[in-house]
Amino acid sequence: MRKWLKSPELRISEDLEAERHATWLELFFDLFFVVVISELAHNLSRDVSLSGFLSFLMLFVPIWWSWIGATFYANLFDTDDLGHRLLIGLQMLAVAALAVNVHDGMSKSSVGFALCYVVIRLLLVIEFLRAGKHITTARPLTNRIAFSSGLGALIWLMSVFVPLPLRFGFWILALTLEFAIVTTAGKSVHVELAPHASHLPERFGLFTLIVLGEAVLAVVNGVAQQEWHFSSVYTAVFGLSIAFSLWWLYFDNLGGSAIQAARACRHIGAYQTWVYMHLPLVIGITATGVGVEHAIANDLGLGLAIAERWLICASLALCFFTLGIIYLTGLSTDPRLRCKVRAGYRFVAAAIILALAVAGRDLSAMELIGIIAGVSAVQIILDLRQATNSFSA
Repeated sequence: MRKWLKSPELRISEDLEAERHATWLELFFDLFFVVVISELAHNLSRDVSLSGFLSFLMLFVPIWWSWIGATFYANLFDTDDLGHRLLIGLQMLAVAALAVNVHDGMSKSSVGFALCYVVIRLLLVIEFLRAGKHITTARPLTNRIAFSSGLGALIWLMSVFVPLPLRFGFWILALTLEFAIVTTAGKSVHVELAPHASHLPERFGLFTLIVLGEAVLAVVNGVAQQEWHFSSVYTAVFGLSIAFSLWWLYFDNLGGSAIQAARACRHIGAYQTWVYMHLPLVIGITATGVGVEHAIANDLGLGLAIAERWLICASLALCFFTLGIIYLTGLSTDPRLRCKVRAGYRFVAAAIILALAVAGRDLSAMELIGIIAGVSAVQIILDLRQATNSFSA
C-alpha cells in the first residue's frame, strides 16, 4: 500500500530526467478535452457570426486554462500515486460535465458550465496545496496558484447567482485575476521552478494535435455534405493541406528553448509569451477548421458569406501571427537566421490572408480555399529554403 501513497516530488530537474514524456494518465486526460473542443467547434459552426465567435472565445479560454492548470501541475510535481490518480479522475469527470454544458454554455447551461469549472479549480487548489505541503521550496508558487485558483473559483461560484449577461462579466474578472496573479509571480519563482524543457513542449504539442484533429474532422464533415465531384475533391484536398501546413510549421519549430532561457535567468518574458501565445494559436486553428468546413459545404462556385469569409481568413491569419510571435521567443545558434526570418514569413502570410478577407468578396469558396492553401504551402517552401541556406552557410 505504501507504494500507492507517495508524496509529490519536484520533477523539473533535467539532470535526473533529461528526456521526459507525457504519461498514459496525461494522454487519457487529454481525451476528455478532445470532446470539449469538438463541442466548442460545433457551437461555432452553428453560429458563424461575430457574436458566435465571441461566445466561442468566452468558453474556450476557461477550458484551455483548466488544461493548463493540470498540465503545469503534472510538469512540476507529477507523482503517479493513488492520490494523484484519484484527483485527476475527479478532474476528468468535471471536464466531461463541462463538455455536456458547453452546448448552451452561454445561455441555459451557463450555470452548469460555471459549477463544473468551479470544481476543476478547487481540485487544482487541493493538488497544489498538497504539493506545497511536501515541497517547501515550491511553496511560493504553489500557494500563489492555489490562491489564484481559489479566488477564481469563488468568483465563478458567485456568478451563478447573477443574471445574464452580467454573469459573463464575473467570468472575465475571474480569468483576468487568475492570469495576472500567476504571471506576476516574480522572476525568482519562474527561474527556480521553470518547467521541464522537454515535457512541457510535448504537452503543448499534444494539445495542438487535438485542435488540428478537430480541423481535419471539420474538413471531413464539410465533404460529407457535398456530392463527390472535382470541385469538392479539390477543395477537400486543399482544406486538408491547410491543416497539414499548420502542423508542419508548428512542429518543425517546436522546442524548449524559451524554457531553457528562463532556467538560465534570461528572457522570462519570452518564456511567458511562448506559453500564452498558444492560446490564440489553438483558438485560431479550431476556428479555421470550422471556417473551412463551411467553405466546403457551401456551393463551391459561389462566394462565401462575409461572416464565413472573415472567419476562415481572420482565424488563419491569427494562426500565422501567433506562430510568428512564438518563433521570436525561441533561441537558436543564430536567431537572426531562424527565428526572426521565419517570424517575418508568418507575419507576411497573416497580412496576405487578412487582405483576402477584405478584398476577396468576388472569390468563390473553391478559389478562396485554393489561394489560402497556396499561401500556407509557400510558408513551408520558404522555411525549407531558409534552412538549406543556413546549413550551407
